[in-house]
Amino acid sequence: MKKLLFIYLAIFLCSTSCTDLALTPEDGLPATEVFKDPDAYRSYLAKLYAAYSLTGQDGPSGDGDISIVNDEGFTSYIRVYWKAQELTTDEAVIAWTDAGIRDLHEHSWTSENQFVRVLYYRIALIVSIANDFIAQSSPEKLTENGITGSDVGVINRYREEARFLRALAYWHALDFFKNVALVTEISADFPTQSSPSELFNFIDDELKDLENKLAAPRTNEYGRVDQAALWMLQAKLYLNAEAQVGQNKYTECITACKKVIDAGYSLDAEYRTLFMTENDQSNEIIFALNSDGKNSQNWGSTTFLVHGAIGGEMDSDGKDLINYGISGGWDGMRATSSLVEKFPDVTGTIDSRAIFYTDGHNLEIDDIGTFTDGYAVPKYLNISPDGVAGSDITHVDTDYPMFRLPDAYLMYAEAVLRGGVGGDIGLAVDYINMIRERAYGNTNGNITAAELDLDFILDERSRELYWEATRRIDLIRFGQYTDQGIWPWKGNVKEGRLTEKFRDIFPIPASDLLANPNLEQNPGY
Repeated sequence: MKKLLFIYLAIFLCSTSCTDLALTPEDGLPATEVFKDPDAYRSYLAKLYAAYSLTGQDGPSGDGDISIVNDEGFTSYIRVYWKAQELTTDEAVIAWTDAGIRDLHEHSWTSENQFVRVLYYRIALIVSIANDFIAQSSPEKLTENGITGSDVGVINRYREEARFLRALAYWHALDFFKNVALVTEISADFPTQSSPSELFNFIDDELKDLENKLAAPRTNEYGRVDQAALWMLQAKLYLNAEAQVGQNKYTECITACKKVIDAGYSLDAEYRTLFMTENDQSNEIIFALNSDGKNSQNWGSTTFLVHGAIGGEMDSDGKDLINYGISGGWDGMRATSSLVEKFPDVTGTIDSRAIFYTDGHNLEIDDIGTFTDGYAVPKYLNISPDGVAGSDITHVDTDYPMFRLPDAYLMYAEAVLRGGVGGDIGLAVDYINMIRERAYGNTNGNITAAELDLDFILDERSRELYWEATRRIDLIRFGQYTDQGIWPWKGNVKEGRLTEKFRDIFPIPASDLLANPNLEQNPGY
């Protein structure tokens, strides 16, 4: 079954005792013994993939990878990644009052914020595991461990995937923190801080080198990366290059998007099924993080996204189990009116992507701590398209779609509008209309070339990709995140207010600055 990827050997435990991007994994057995077994490499690779979704060695909790906060569920990569990309924007608020969580929507976080710290150290953890895997799977190590024959080729492919996963983590580091240490080998020395351009160039070079080494699109085991995932990451790297490092890479973005679009993916018939339990059957999801209610239990990833968006009347009279496939809601995330108003109606009758629960809820938010202030967004569900609940009503089966085909369509169109060479405006319009025809069920939502501009792209990205952890980086790229864009409760003001430009990136955690004298804090913090 698809979720077996997350079954890994418990010997691979990662310590966070060292507080920088050179974290060193600790093995329960000597590496010289463990890696004589070719299957150990697959188990270790599974741990690396799992680090993007799970929180530790035991499910749902109890032996966490990171121990810097009291609640292990907070340390799920996708849970904290989603909060940073969504709660800091015009798409979502959360009712909870955990220390530091309101800081995200208020744009008042500091270097001590626990969610910023977890994000930083989770990225560092993934980098450290990847670095160790790459070292343990080198040609010299394979020879030393007696690995021969076809096993060498298999492990070499694992090694390339580990390099991709490290590049993905570093792209997130560039996005969120910008000025981090670029570490590619396990070392006891304090790493030095790299410039954003150095980090960008490293990611770019890695992806170029890996392109012809990964599996062809749609040929790898489900949940593992292939060339199409690489092209999607390239497209995102290039689309944001001007905003992040001052490099115009829109032509390169178009090239990467075209490779994805030509790889044989197609839009699913129904938008909602992309966020249900059988989304592993989707032909438009290019790379997903696996979730299995029985075999990969945790309090993050899609378990968080399903439960956190449900509460109030949605969670009464047994309707939660019938409609959402869970045992109960957590009364957490809702939409701001800014998101709701991007759709022609709130019922989904006109645009089926409008997935809002309005009964007993107010459009406007008077109190962020009141779940019924703001429409609920049950976009992610633990049921199949046929209405069958997942294998567990607490921990969900729905995979997290990291990359989807419509994002490639939208990136292509945006890169064309921004002056990239090699694209076609007519084709860009066709791609946008393919997305909108599915949403509208007809051609009523189609646009013309005259209507396709950057403002439209920003809004259409929100309509298609809301709550998929793209909004923050999109707003930054469009110059609408801090010192220009305004939305409800931004800056802890009901009507919203402008915030400081330096908050386009997060601070380096104070604990890491204390641990590593080579690091300097990001400006403004």
